[in-house]
Amino acid sequence: MMSQYNYFKLTLLWFLAFHAKAQQPVVPIVNLIDTVEIITDVWGIPHIYADNEYDLFFAQGFYAARDRLFQFELWRRQATGTVAEILGRRELERDIGTRLFKFRGDMDREMNYYHDRGKLIISAYVDGVNAYIDLARRDPENLPVEFNLLGILPEKWTPEIVISRHQGLLGNIGTELDMARAVSLLGQEKVKELVWFHPKDPDLVLDEQINQDHLFEDILGLYNAFRRPVRFLPGDIVPQHRNSEENYGLRLDELRSEDDLISADALADMGSNNWVISGSLTESGYPIMANDPHRRHSAPSLRYMAHLVGPGWNVIGGGEPVIPGISTGHNEFGAWGLTVFNTDAEDLYVYRLNPEDPDQYAYKNNWEDMRIITDTISVKGEEPHIVALRYTRHGPVVFHDADLNVAYAIRCGWLEIGGSPYLASLRMDQAHDFESFRAACNYSHIPGENMVWADRNGNIGWQAVGIAPVRRHWSGLVPVPGDGSHEWDGYLPIIAKPSLYNPQSAIINTSNEHVTPLDYELWDAIGFNWSDPYRGDRVMEVLSSGTRHSIADMTHLQTDHISIPARQLVPLLLHSSFRDSTTQEAAGKLAGWDYDMKASSVEAGIYNAFERRIRSEMKDFMVPEKAHPFIDIQMKKIVQWLVLPDGKFGTDPVQGRNQFLKKTFELAVQDLAERLGPQIEDWVYGQEDYKHVWIRHPLGYAVNETMASKLNVGPYPRGGNSYTVNNTSSADNQVSGGSFRMIVDLVEWDQCLATNAPGQHGNPDHPHYDNLFEIWASDQFFPLLYSRDKIEAVQYERLILAPVTTPGRD
Repeated sequence: MMSQYNYFKLTLLWFLAFHAKAQQPVVPIVNLIDTVEIITDVWGIPHIYADNEYDLFFAQGFYAARDRLFQFELWRRQATGTVAEILGRRELERDIGTRLFKFRGDMDREMNYYHDRGKLIISAYVDGVNAYIDLARRDPENLPVEFNLLGILPEKWTPEIVISRHQGLLGNIGTELDMARAVSLLGQEKVKELVWFHPKDPDLVLDEQINQDHLFEDILGLYNAFRRPVRFLPGDIVPQHRNSEENYGLRLDELRSEDDLISADALADMGSNNWVISGSLTESGYPIMANDPHRRHSAPSLRYMAHLVGPGWNVIGGGEPVIPGISTGHNEFGAWGLTVFNTDAEDLYVYRLNPEDPDQYAYKNNWEDMRIITDTISVKGEEPHIVALRYTRHGPVVFHDADLNVAYAIRCGWLEIGGSPYLASLRMDQAHDFESFRAACNYSHIPGENMVWADRNGNIGWQAVGIAPVRRHWSGLVPVPGDGSHEWDGYLPIIAKPSLYNPQSAIINTSNEHVTPLDYELWDAIGFNWSDPYRGDRVMEVLSSGTRHSIADMTHLQTDHISIPARQLVPLLLHSSFRDSTTQEAAGKLAGWDYDMKASSVEAGIYNAFERRIRSEMKDFMVPEKAHPFIDIQMKKIVQWLVLPDGKFGTDPVQGRNQFLKKTFELAVQDLAERLGPQIEDWVYGQEDYKHVWIRHPLGYAVNETMASKLNVGPYPRGGNSYTVNNTSSADNQVSGGSFRMIVDLVEWDQCLATNAPGQHGNPDHPHYDNLFEIWASDQFFPLLYSRDKIEAVQYERLILAPVTTPGRD
C-alpha cells in the first residue's frame, strides 16, 4: 500500500505537471514502464514515441483523453447506457436500447480477436485514459467547459467501453423495415420500379405468416434510440449559460430540416472515396493512395489523428479517438484507406407468441423460452428503473406485444466476437505487404468496407471486408419469420469477398458504388443497394485521363466539384423557353456553364436549386403519398427516367419530360428569388444563406449565443453537393462529408497531406480546437510529417510521461 508521504509526493507531482507552463512538461505516471515522449506538431497531431507496446497504447489513450475528454465522457455514457443518469427520463429508451444490444460474450476472446495481443493493447489504452481522468478530476476547475456547463465530472473507463458497437455503421435494419412497409403498401413490382436494386434482382415478397398491419408499429424504437446522437436541451445547462426556449425552438426547426435532407438521400450523403494508382500513372513513379471517409460533421470531429512509434509500430493516420490504433493511414511499408462496402449484417425476425405465455415464441413446431436479463438503470430525478431485456435465439427483442401476439428481434452479425468497428485495424497497422494486409482484413467485421492498399514495392490492391451472413433463399431486404425457416448458413469468409491485386488498368477506385466484378460467384452474401455512381465515375474520368498524376493533382480531385448529373440534365432544359425574364436569364446562365459547383458560382446556385426541385417533384410524381416516408428515389433512377423518358410522362414522353423539367426549373427560380432576392447575381452558391458549413457542438443549441459562438464552428461558404467527389451533402449546411482526408505519395513518407476539420482538440478553449477548419473549408491541406527531424521542426509541444515507482511494485 502506498505510504502517506509517497501519496502526497505523487499528488504534488501530478499538480505541478498539470499546471506546468514549461516547454517540456513532465507528467509522472504510476502504471508506466518506461519514459514516453509525445511531440505535438503545430497542426495538433501527437507523435508518440515509446519503448514498449504497453506504454505506446497507454500514451495514446492518455493523450487522446487529454485532447477529447468530453467526447470520451459522452461516448462512455452512450456505450454503458448511462445517459439518463444525467439527462433524465427522456433518455431512458436510449439506455434500455444500449443495454439490450450490449456485447455479452467472452471479453478475453473479444479483445484478442482484434490483435494477438489485443487484451494488452486495449487494457493499456484504457489505463492511459483513466490515468488522465484521475489527473483531470484532481482539478475540476480546469476541466473542459462542457463539464462545467452540465455540472458533471468524467468517469472511469473499462475495456467494455472500447469495444462498444453503439456508434458503428452496423447494417440496414431501418431500410429493411421501410422496404417491408413499402411492399405492403405498393406491392413488390412497384417498389422495384422505384428503388435501384443491382447488380442482382432481389426477392421482396413478404412471407404470408407476417401480419403486414403490425409492420407499422414502432418496431425499431429501442434500436433507433441507442443509435441516435445525444441531443441536449437548454434545461440541461447551468442557468447562466442556458439558451432561451424560444431561440432553441428556432434552431431545432433548422436542425430537423437538415436531418430530413440527410435522411432523404442517406446513400448519397454517407459516402466516402478512396483510390490507389500505380506508379505508371504518377509523376513520382510510385503509387499514390488517397482516402476521404465521409461521416456526419461534429465539433470536435469524429476522426482523430495520431502517430504511434514503438517496437513493431510506426504508423500514422486517422481513426476514432476512443479506440486504439490507426484506421486509415500508412506505416513504413504501405498505405491504406477505406470506404463503405454495403454489407447486410442484420435481419429482422418476426415471432408468433404463445397466448398462454408471451415470453415463449414458436420455433420449429415448439414453444421456445426467451432469455430474460433484468437490469437497473439510473434516471436523474427518479427512482432507478428496472427493465427486463428479452432475447430469442436470434438476438435482442426490440418489440414485444402480448396483445398483438407478436415479437420482433434483430439478428446482428456485429454482436459476434470481433464486431467492434475499426478495431481490426490494429492488425492492418503492422502489415508489410498486400498478403499480410489481406490477412489482417480477414478480421475486419464492422463496418463493411472497401480496403485499398499501396506499398513501396509498387503494388496496389483492394479487399472488401465486413461480416456477411449467407442467406440461401431470401434477400435480407424484408423481415422474415423467426420460426426456423430462415436461418443464416454461417458467414462468408471475409477473405472470400471480392478483391483485386495490381490490375492492368493501374487504378483501383471505390466510392461506395457497386464494384463487385460480374464474374464473382458468391452472391448470397453481396447486397443489392449501392450509392449513385457519380463520384466514382468522376474519379475514374480524371484518373484514366492519360496524364501522370502528382500529389497536388490528388488534392484537386479530392475537392473536385464537377457534377455529372448536371452535365446530363442541364442540356435537357436548354430546349425550353420561359415567359418570365428572370427565369429565362437563369436558364441562359446555365447554357455556358462548365458544371463546376464551386462556391463562387451563380450557375451552381441555380443548378442546385433545380436539382433539389427535380428530386422533390419526382418523388411526388412517382411515389404514392402513403409510401413517402418509406421510399426515396436515388439520383441515378431520376436521371435515367429523364434522359430516357417513357410512358410515365404520358403518350408523348419527350414532351411530357420537357414539361416536367420546365415546371421544376420555374419552381427552382421562384425558390431562389424568395430566399435570396430577385437579383440573379445574389444567387451565388457558397454563402451563409445558401451553401455553407457550420459545424455544431453537441451542446451548441442548448447554450446561449455567447457560449454557442465558442462551441460551434463556422459558417464558411462551400461548393459541391451529394454527387460531387467533394461530397458536401444535400443540405444547405454541409452536415456530412469528408472532414478527414489523407493523401500519400509512396515515394517519400514525408510527402503526405491531410485535413481534419475543425481540429484535433476537443476543448473549445484550446488553439487546436478549430485551427484546421478554414484550411479544410477552403479545400486546402497540411503536411502530415513522419520523420522525426521534420516533426521536431514544426513542434508545438513536447510532453514527457515518466514512470513513477510506487511501494510494492518492482
